[in-house]
Amino acid sequence: ILTCKGICSQIVPPLWIVSLLSADRREGIGVCGWILVSISFLLVFITFPISIWACIKVVREYERAVVFRLGRILSKKAKGPGLILILPCTDTFIKVDLRTVTCNIPPQEILTKDAVTTQVDGVVYYRIHSAVCAVANVNNVHSVTFLLAQTTLRNVLGTQTLAQLLAGREEIAHSIQAILDSATEQWGIKVARVEIKDIRIPMAMQRVMAAEAEATRESRAKVVAAEGEMNASKVLKQASMVLAESPAGLQLRYLQTLTTVAAENNSTIVFPLPINLLDGLGQKNRGG
Repeated sequence: ILTCKGICSQIVPPLWIVSLLSADRREGIGVCGWILVSISFLLVFITFPISIWACIKVVREYERAVVFRLGRILSKKAKGPGLILILPCTDTFIKVDLRTVTCNIPPQEILTKDAVTTQVDGVVYYRIHSAVCAVANVNNVHSVTFLLAQTTLRNVLGTQTLAQLLAGREEIAHSIQAILDSATEQWGIKVARVEIKDIRIPMAMQRVMAAEAEATRESRAKVVAAEGEMNASKVLKQASMVLAESPAGLQLRYLQTLTTVAAENNSTIVFPLPINLLDGLGQKNRGG
């Protein structure tokens, strides 16, 4: 009885082989597929445990593995992270990186809506959220995304004027992101962010814009100067009215002015008579 149990324990396949066979049953690989998979399992079982080192693959935390068995995606989903089992004769796998990728768009010559030629470059941040779609639905997901970003950038900026392009970078970047996200969804791509880095315009256009800006600044400075002169004249008028009502205040203002002039010109001012005496003489003459 013990001998029979030992023989049976060697013949019965392990649990991981049973699970893989059930997955093949769900895939429906056909009779020939079953034969090939059975031979592959038999080879692995005969050469165990040496074959396990060739069959076990490690998938990192930021990676997923798309396993193909006889040309079909196994279980219609990606494997990992962790350890996965690959049969040596019937299985192949492709690792997909799920980390965010930076796509630099080189400077593109764009004709704006108001017929101005500009050079615009940008950057697109995206990541793969479905490894199966990225492998099965497109040949080279990174190259296709790069070309689509270039085309979308030219198409969107071609519908904007130069003023809109310079003033509304964030709005344009959001519209480009929405277009890219909807187009790449079937490829398993999620566009996280789009940025417009630099906008270059011709030198002649830069000179014209600089001249317009200088003229605008000069006109504003003239308006501000005119408003300042008007306010200053109003203040002087009010001050003259206050001084006219107070003769003593007028004399004090006169003395303050003389002190200021003497300090600036480094001169000496001599009064031959007191100001009060001159003021009294003036009042007598007016009374006479």
